[in-house]
Amino acid sequence: MADWAQERGVVRLPGGALVRGRRLGQATSSADFALVLAEGPRPPWPHRRVRWPDYWVPTSTADALDALRELRRRAAAGERVEVACRGGVGRTGTALAALAVLDGLDPAAAVHWVRSAYSRRAVETPWQRWWLRRVR
Repeated sequence: MADWAQERGVVRLPGGALVRGRRLGQATSSADFALVLAEGPRPPWPHRRVRWPDYWVPTSTADALDALRELRRRAAAGERVEVACRGGVGRTGTALAALAVLDGLDPAAAVHWVRSAYSRRAVETPWQRWWLRRVR
């Protein structure tokens, strides 16, 4: 099995844990747990789905934050975790930025971090930037 840190889409959160971002349906190695943010193919490994419309914000902030905290806890424990949406950019990037906020970055710094570490197009909409200010 390849080194997880070298996998495509894997980023190191500000707190040090590794998380992979990707688009659903993309051929990839298995993970221990996935957070799925869109309808579509589900990974064959354990996963949790959060309702999060494309280009928008989660339908339930409480559910999204609970899922993100679970993902962060698993990553900190050394599990191979990932977050995925249809395109692997907007919702996935926003979720990665939210994990950075949970690790202590302010929302603006988290957007800058995810655009540098993951994708320059991450956090695609003003609504997603707005939502990050509610992450605690």
